Amino acid sequence: MNGSAAIQSANGGGMQFTTTHWSVVLEAQGETPAAQRALETLCRTYWRPLYGFVRRHGLGREEAQDLVQEFFARLLEHRNLDAVRREKGRLRSYLLVSLKRFLAAERHRASGVKRYESGPHIPLDELLESEAADFELAETLSADRLYERHWALAVLEQVLGRLESEYQGAGNAALFDQLKEFLVGERGRPTQAEIATELGMTENAVKQAFHRLRQRYRVLLREEIAHTVAQPGDVEGELRHLVAVLRG
Repeated sequence: MNGSAAIQSANGGGMQFTTTHWSVVLEAQGETPAAQRALETLCRTYWRPLYGFVRRHGLGREEAQDLVQEFFARLLEHRNLDAVRREKGRLRSYLLVSLKRFLAAERHRASGVKRYESGPHIPLDELLESEAADFELAETLSADRLYERHWALAVLEQVLGRLESEYQGAGNAALFDQLKEFLVGERGRPTQAEIATELGMTENAVKQAFHRLRQRYRVLLREEIAHTVAQPGDVEGELRHLVAVLRG
């Protein structure tokens, strides 16, 4: 996926900011089922940047998996809202800072101490299928830069997944499969004229369909980013950051 091309497709276009997963967590002062479910959902969605960060520090697959699992368990059990505020409510920054502190503490942990086992289990085994390809890039990036890139790509994957589900639900899966290549900047993609011929559409109809897909993509991307920040005013800044990461 050409992440930079995909995320740039979201420039322009607005959204209505509503209560998000992250704001639910931030506003929860006690243990509420809604906040717990929201944070667990975010952990499941954005586990890969954390796992990649740990692996980049030289840990093996199993040890990294165990550490990320334990980190999630502690995070879900003991939210530090003061730390969230210091990171200006950005989930991306909060998780990285929290993980660094967790790893530093682990280095001082006695080898015989039993690992923390409380909290829900995040099934990381199910999420590691594409690990080999991901870590080819790790040789050229620092741990922090790898984390940022994996984070940006995770956002794009979520958005494309939501968009695909919408098109499938409307019976337009074949159209989505063709048009998504224009969003993500795939090389060797067919022309709009070729897509029109294959799908039995006019070229103008394909252009209009892609315009609608891109407009919807813009809305979903901003919604996904809104899930990871505390204030609606932070969405544009986070979007610019992701663009810079993927261009970098």
